[in-house]
Amino acid sequence: MKTTAFGKRGARALLASALAFGALFAAGCSILGGNERTQSTLYAPDPRITPDPSWPTVAWQLSMAQPTAARMIDTFRIAVRPTPDEVQVYKGAAWAKLPSDMLQDTILRALEDSGRIPSVARQGAGAAADYKLVIDIRRFEAAYAGNAVPSATIEINAKLLRSLDQTIVGARTFTYAEAASGTEIAPVVDAFSRAIAHLGRDVSGWVLQTGQAAETAGTTARKR
Repeated sequence: MKTTAFGKRGARALLASALAFGALFAAGCSILGGNERTQSTLYAPDPRITPDPSWPTVAWQLSMAQPTAARMIDTFRIAVRPTPDEVQVYKGAAWAKLPSDMLQDTILRALEDSGRIPSVARQGAGAAADYKLVIDIRRFEAAYAGNAVPSATIEINAKLLRSLDQTIVGARTFTYAEAASGTEIAPVVDAFSRAIAHLGRDVSGWVLQTGQAAETAGTTARKR
């Protein structure tokens, strides 16, 4: 089929419009730092947690469900919030693991290495469990909050359920805001590493204490 001059001009105009729209869309998704040709550097915070001496030693077992989060939170992109109503991402940088995987790995390892619980495993691993830990991630971003430097901000809600009847024996919201030492990506990632470490320590201790309190209450109730 022969293309007319008008058809060629129309096709070029359509292509130009599409390119212009694409540029406009990209401009609306602001990205901090670097340039479009910069290859992304992968960052993998891997904090190690020392157990608190106050953590109880328990006889029950735990499974941990994969943490849940909104799609825009559980992403490989490193989010930054310059203002309360604006979310951008750092260009040329990405997480090596999803936030949900980072938090799950940190908590599981902290409990495993603590020596305070006989068994802890991911849900679906086939291990018997008396309690189940469920986590919803509400925030995982670098937030300026009116400051000159951002803070690695993590907020989660944790629930501990009795596996037998799915009763919630404890629920708590954990919030962390670790200030970075600068605005560049390296100090921001370091702040995330510290926030993840604090979260892993606090959640692990809370799980052991809450589960043990539920066990003690159940034992007392059965003796009555």
